[in-house]
Amino acid sequence: MPENLIEPSKRTAQIAAATLTVVSIIGVAWLFIELTRFFMLVFAALVLAVIFDAMAQRVSAWTRMPRGAALALSIVALLSAFVGAFTLFGTQMAREFDTIAESIPPALTQIDALLSRFGVSDSARELFGRGSSDVSKLMSQAGGYVLAASSGVADFVLVFVGAIFIAGDPGVYRRGLLLLIPQPAEQTAAKSLDDMSHGLRGWMVGQAASSALVAILTWAGLAVLGVPAAGGLGLIAGLLDVIPMVGPIIAAVPAILLAFTVSPVTALWTVGLFLLIQQLQGNLLQPMIQKQAVDVPPAVLLFAVVASGTLFGFLGVLLAAPLTVVVYVMVQRIYVESLLGKDLSIVGDG
Repeated sequence: MPENLIEPSKRTAQIAAATLTVVSIIGVAWLFIELTRFFMLVFAALVLAVIFDAMAQRVSAWTRMPRGAALALSIVALLSAFVGAFTLFGTQMAREFDTIAESIPPALTQIDALLSRFGVSDSARELFGRGSSDVSKLMSQAGGYVLAASSGVADFVLVFVGAIFIAGDPGVYRRGLLLLIPQPAEQTAAKSLDDMSHGLRGWMVGQAASSALVAILTWAGLAVLGVPAAGGLGLIAGLLDVIPMVGPIIAAVPAILLAFTVSPVTALWTVGLFLLIQQLQGNLLQPMIQKQAVDVPPAVLLFAVVASGTLFGFLGVLLAAPLTVVVYVMVQRIYVESLLGKDLSIVGDG
């Protein structure tokens, strides 16, 4: 075949290969974007599986039961605790949340009147009025949001069942994942998986203790101050403590608004209460979590929450902390230690 015909055919093949590569990259990127929620659900199942696995190991060590029986007992005990709590306190919590929803609009009106009494400019009051109407609308539609959230029951069931399967025999999934890793990187990958497991377990233990203590302190403090629905506000504070940096600020807003229904002085004491709890959480509880898990700088956690919320929505905000722990450990083990060759202390190394 003449050379002048071979060259165009080679050029055509190269163009076709390059086009196929670009299309493949775009296709994979599009698929990843489309399956973002699916990947977050898988990660949520992994986080829950780590909890189940830790519980099963503890129960098995205490009772000498086989792993399968210990896992089943752990899950039944966990579900029984939640069902029992909702049975005992569900009605009371529902009444308190109704009180919160009903009390916030009058509280906003009182704040507006207080601003007017102190001669705050009309532009500032107008800005506050817009925010007040938004908050009132949000609280009035709270029931609709709860109903919409019920559509996530299927996702919760999927995560829960998936976590049980993973926790039932985590070694199978670990070996399967390591089989996909090139041989030279397999040892580093195995160490990274161990680091992630230790980091997540430590974070969960510390975070559970932190959330419980924040909920109790908030409930007790608000009850002493005479703020309505102190139990519901304490529960909100404990749940939102899972969201680093941002959660406590969000939890403080309804508490301060309800405190205004008592008096402005009570609202100021409520602000002081949340600041005190935040100092306790930041200087005592957070170091405890970091000691058990990974010492992630606060600024990294803050921007991780923002980035996770932007990329993955509300589910990303909820999983921002464990996701940050995993990414932080991977960067330490794979990039800093393996690629750069620098020595550092990684969680699980002692």
